[in-house]
Parts: sequence; C-alpha cells; structure tokens
Amino acid sequence: MIVALIDSGLGLLPTSAWLRRLRPDLDLLLSLDPENAPWGPKPEQWVIDRVVGTARRAVDRGAEVVVLPCNTASVTALEHVRVEVGDAIPVIGTVPAIKPAAAVCDSVAIWATAATTASAYQANLIDRFGNGSSVVGVACHGLADAIDLGDVEAARAAIEAAAANTPDDVGGVVLGCTHYPLVAEEIASHLPDGVVLFDSAEAVAAQTLRRIDALGRDTTGQGTVEVLLSGSPGELPASAASFEAGRLLLAAPSR
Repeated sequence: MIVALIDSGLGLLPTSAWLRRLRPDLDLLLSLDPENAPWGPKPEQWVIDRVVGTARRAVDRGAEVVVLPCNTASVTALEHVRVEVGDAIPVIGTVPAIKPAAAVCDSVAIWATAATTASAYQANLIDRFGNGSSVVGVACHGLADAIDLGDVEAARAAIEAAAANTPDDVGGVVLGCTHYPLVAEEIASHLPDGVVLFDSAEAVAAQTLRRIDALGRDTTGQGTVEVLLSGSPGELPASAASFEAGRLLLAAPSR
C-alpha cells in the first residue's frame, strides 16, 4: 500500500518516520515543494490549488491514503482534498497538540511560525482546546526555514530566541509547526527541566494506521520511499540527513 505525505518542506519527515518505524512494509510517497516553499505566506486559494493538485497526482500514482503533515495544508485545504479524492481515499490532517497539552499542564506555550502565531486558526484552537489553561503563543522566527536548510546554527539561534520569549512558568510547550520535532532535543535543552514537549507526529501516524486498518485491504508493500519535488521525481534534500528522521527515510529502499 502506498501512503502519500504532502508538505512544502521537511515538515513531513517526523510523521513519515513514525510510519516507517511502526509499519516498515508500507510504501511512502513523499511530496515536497521546494520551488514554492514555504506555503504559509501564500494566498489561500493558491495553497488549496497546490495541495489539491499534489494529492490528485499522488492518487494517480497509486496512493491509497493521503496525509497532510502540515498545519498550513491541513487548515487551508484538508476538506478540499477530501472532496477531490473521494470517500474511498482516507485523508488525514494535522492539528497542533494543544488539547493534550492543556489537559495536563496549567500553563502552555505554543511554538509556531510567526504567521501561525498571529492567525485566527491558532486563536480558535486555543479557545476550543485550552481547557482553562494559560496558553501563550511564541513566534519562532526563522526556525522552519533553518530546518529546511539543515542549518543547525541558525536553528539553534532561533530556538534560543524563542526560549527567551517563553514564560518561565510553562509546564508544556506545543510544537505547533511540523518541522519542529526534528529539533526537539535542541528545543528541550533550552527549556527549564520538567517542561514537557508535545507534538502531533506520532498521533497523526497512529491515526493514519487506524484508517488504513479500517479499509480492510491488503496493506503490505515493499517498504519503499519515493520522493517528488514540486511534482518531479527526485530525492530528499541533503539537509534531511541532518535529522534522525531524515536519515531513517534516506536509508529506505527507493522506488
């Protein structure tokens, strides 16, 4: 079975790696868009058209499940993708892990891009899932871009700046961009002891597997990884090797 994962950059690596660990027999189709990354600042209709078109191409290449491990793609285009591919193709989106964080922490910081931090989307999630906790947004300027480039020093500088803007009393930090789990250890090292990190990659992978199992089909595959770069066959960027998740996927057989 082929599972397609769609993001503009390396934000798809954490969920892809969890799928690889949990079900190494699955064939993964990783669709990145380096020619147009990042998607966050793009107009809404542009993002819808890009994500829907990418999903359609993935299904045409044999994908039976589509995953959007990207907050921008999920909030903007998830329902459009579902309409495009039809009910027979499960489409799984991504939501920042605010609900589980607020369930166990009285004070929560959400680390996200500047655009997401200022968005009505994040404000709505806080209203819906904040559970009475104190929730503050922290804009992580340049962190996603540094991760896409594999620029460890720039990522560290962005993390240091975000940590300095995080209240001292937070009990949990939500990684509100799917890129950020790739540098979770570095983030944790800049936060006080005892602060818990929350991200959604493992949960999205688990939900994907539940949807696969519900199909009742033969889901075995060859465990291959295929990469599309802005619609053309390619390879994961060299920067992916800077992260454990990237190295895991780079070591998989290609298709």
